[in-house]
Amino acid sequence: MKTPTYLKKGDTIGITCPAGYMAADKAQNCINTLQKWGYNVMVGKTLGSKSTNYFSGTDEDRRDELQAMLDDATIHAILFGRGGYGAGRIVDQLDFTKFKKSPKWLIGFSDITVLHNHLHTKLKIASLHAPMAAAFNEGENEFIRPLKNALIGKKGKYKIAAHPLNKKGNTSGQLVGGNLTLLANCIGTTSDINTKNKILFIEDIGEQIYAVDRMLYQLKRSGKLQHLAGLVIGGFTDMKDTDRPFGKTAYEAIAAIVAEYNYPVCYNFPVSHGKENVALKVGIEYALKVGNKLVSLSEF
Repeated sequence: MKTPTYLKKGDTIGITCPAGYMAADKAQNCINTLQKWGYNVMVGKTLGSKSTNYFSGTDEDRRDELQAMLDDATIHAILFGRGGYGAGRIVDQLDFTKFKKSPKWLIGFSDITVLHNHLHTKLKIASLHAPMAAAFNEGENEFIRPLKNALIGKKGKYKIAAHPLNKKGNTSGQLVGGNLTLLANCIGTTSDINTKNKILFIEDIGEQIYAVDRMLYQLKRSGKLQHLAGLVIGGFTDMKDTDRPFGKTAYEAIAAIVAEYNYPVCYNFPVSHGKENVALKVGIEYALKVGNKLVSLSEF
């Protein structure tokens, strides 16, 4: 797996919105913080675009701006403004020829899972599952600082308290994953991932509990869960239930589906659509230790 070059002060970070619309003022704290960290910031026209629909511009606008940033040697990393929906509409139209020769960090989560998967599967290039521009409005907190550290090459090391549903054990492997909905949507596409002997992490927001169950079964039936090295369950926030209750929480539904497997599983890891969303390097080797009281996920 090829690792993009880490950043140094004076390098430039581009901000673009390849999916849903984002108002320009929602990114100002992010821009100010990146500049405070010592980076130049190049803001694309898709941020605060004049679009009148869901997207931050036409498919062509979003594709062309991202393509330009991928190709521009003076841009050293690309931070996405927001996710939502839209990256899957343009990913197969992107040309990664120049990017492969000089890869840069692509940074984001949610709908950006499509791009993380694509880089991992098609290009064998690592990327950063991490907070996007709007998250900086929470201030430079303990979930923003890991992104700062990741950009300069510091290794991520996280420890959390054990959860009652955890399955104990120690393992290691390449870390892959992201948003559960997008992982399920990528199955059968050019952005599908091979999960064998890898540590998979998942999170989601605003889904019906039965939909989480359905998507996990889709992963299971397509062979994504059988041969994992380990499984990391992040936040499943704002879950919804039907009038006639599903009968389990999202975590309980996941636990039932993976009960037959022997690899370690941890729950409530701080990767989510909420404030708790640390930076994780997709495609990089990590060690996962799930113990009686503590869980650790440490980059090699």
